[in-house]
Amino acid sequence: MSFLTSRTRAAREGFGKPVRRVEDARFVTGHGSFSDDVNLPGQAHAAFVRSPHAHARIVRIDGADALKVSGVIVVLTGADAAADGLRPIPHGPVPTNPHELKLRNRDGSEPFVARHLPLPADRVRLVGEAVAMVIAETAAAARDGAEAVLVDYEPLPGVVTAADATAPGAPRVWDEAGSNLCVESEAGDAAATEAAFRRAAHVVRFETQVNRVTGVPMEPRAAVAVHDAASGRYTLHAGSGGSQRIKHDVAQTLGVPSSAVRVVARDVGGNYGPRNACYPEFPLVAWAARRLGRPVKWTCERREALLTDFHARDLVSHAELALDADGSFLALRAVNTSNVGAHAVSFIPLNKGMAVLPSLYRFAAAHVRGRAVHSHTSPTYPYRSAGRPEVMYVVERLIDLAARRRT
Repeated sequence: MSFLTSRTRAAREGFGKPVRRVEDARFVTGHGSFSDDVNLPGQAHAAFVRSPHAHARIVRIDGADALKVSGVIVVLTGADAAADGLRPIPHGPVPTNPHELKLRNRDGSEPFVARHLPLPADRVRLVGEAVAMVIAETAAAARDGAEAVLVDYEPLPGVVTAADATAPGAPRVWDEAGSNLCVESEAGDAAATEAAFRRAAHVVRFETQVNRVTGVPMEPRAAVAVHDAASGRYTLHAGSGGSQRIKHDVAQTLGVPSSAVRVVARDVGGNYGPRNACYPEFPLVAWAARRLGRPVKWTCERREALLTDFHARDLVSHAELALDADGSFLALRAVNTSNVGAHAVSFIPLNKGMAVLPSLYRFAAAHVRGRAVHSHTSPTYPYRSAGRPEVMYVVERLIDLAARRRT
């Protein structure tokens, strides 16, 4: 039962009274319905060939040996996807809430947002990025076929941390960006903050990195897609907490109206963020279903999930606190650098962190710079609390250090 449903029932039945769960009997007796439980007549199965390199040029993909594997139907590549007109996934990373901070570069320009092709044809930019999709009669045959695909890579230098990505001469994740910095924004009063630091009796500094994490839900991602040739409509079964977002993104990637896509999410075995976004596999299985004229199913293996589930956190923070002789706070300033990975899926954690960093305590002045940088890693995405825990840790550690200085 969702939190909102519980609140609604509590309001209807009276606060202070227990609200009993209604779904437990179904789950404990094995009658849950998760994405991998969906099986449709005539379905084929997909498996993905994934890059072992963080950064490499795709020289050649040879699926001839895979097609010799019993049960393999077809091997699809980025060239096939391009020929069929598949578009980039329209993540829309810039927050659009009018009541939040305006995230834009200090010169007023918009953030750089690279094209996220679901199946690239020229270059891979993270370990685990799919370069080919094998469709077969069974899941086992699809996996065997994927292992038989030969891919020639030309390895290229890569960067995996924010510090490496922003170093002079760092290898670029996206050549057209000019650098790995995709946005550098600021908020607050820089002049007032600088003046407060000049007159401060004490200044405390804290530098830290909040490590990258992954969600590891009990249920790995899975998707089953159907295409109805008569109506041109798609149905995608994919457990998530963001069906409307996925519906929109899949439709845009396929180049069809949103009304032509239906996303069905039944039970979801764990979420808190990593299951809410549109992943490349979702439009790819829908595309494959259209090409084959039959349903296509894919279920993520745990090792795939650890590599390709969108991660979270990965924030480097340099923060300073100015205090007067009595220990009262005068000003706070910080530079937060978010490692958004190879694709800018969301800037929301960076934006939220900039907004709440100076909000908990009484600071007469504050100035925060927020930077997002690309690296050759999996994209990062809002997990539970979306950027707030990282900056709360930073400000509390600053105050701890100030207290030690005073004693």
